[in-house]
Amino acid sequence: MADDLCFFSKDTFSLKSPKKSPLVLRMIVLMFAMVCGVYICSICLKQIGTRTTNEFLNVEEPQRPCPEPNIEPWEIPYVHYPKPKTYSRDECACNPVRYFAILSMQRSGSGWFETLLNNHTNISSNGEIFSVKVRRSNISSIVETLDTIYNLDWLSSASKNECTAAVGLKWMLNQGLLQHHEEIVEYFRTRGVSAIFLFRRNLLRRMISVLANSYDRDAKLLNGTHKSHVHSPHEAEILARYKPLINATLLIRDLKQVEETQTKALEYFKSTRHIILYYEDILKNSSVRQTIKNRKLIFHAFF
Repeated sequence: MADDLCFFSKDTFSLKSPKKSPLVLRMIVLMFAMVCGVYICSICLKQIGTRTTNEFLNVEEPQRPCPEPNIEPWEIPYVHYPKPKTYSRDECACNPVRYFAILSMQRSGSGWFETLLNNHTNISSNGEIFSVKVRRSNISSIVETLDTIYNLDWLSSASKNECTAAVGLKWMLNQGLLQHHEEIVEYFRTRGVSAIFLFRRNLLRRMISVLANSYDRDAKLLNGTHKSHVHSPHEAEILARYKPLINATLLIRDLKQVEETQTKALEYFKSTRHIILYYEDILKNSSVRQTIKNRKLIFHAFF
């Protein structure tokens, strides 16, 4: 009877789990591996992302080198291809540029000579830049100023255009030039700067020019301003009224001091590429003046 009351057999309680498909298991494992891979890659990319980005940003398209200029081999160190920071030279980027400096003394004709140079379309002489004391306060300031000039980033009324073929300045001997001569000579030699010395041949006139400039620095004869160089006959007439008193007993000593200044400058810069000109010779020699004024010949005459 008890057996009859049992409605369920042993087979009834036998529960078998359905078999899972092997394909489903493989898909689950594959998805798990993909998620882990993506996570690991994201961590790696975060670690190297900054450095990689900078490397890609710094990649620049290589520029074609400028063709070799048709010049003598010994002249190559004096030919440059500056890249200004303030503008682009565009189609003139491969036009060679020469560097120069007019080294002189006050009222020795350097202003007149510089005006002749600036008559050339592609020559820029930027004036007496180191008359401002802060620019010559130390050698670092001097080098920084020279770098700006020769990189064609110095903006002045003498600045020409992107096709400038020669650039320079006017520099008086008493404006830090002799004080820092060792560093400046080294700069001229390494940067390929040509020096143009311009003096008065007459030693007495050279001394009087220095005295007149010193007097005008205090007297300020031109409307209360001091000018080392004049640009009109009227200004020249005013400055010419000054007649210095010379002590005859000290004249020989003073002339020797003036001569020593020039001698020192020539001795200091003898290892640089330079030329020596005298104001009186240029005035007397009409062919030299014409060469300076001639836009076709001036470049080859001095550089």
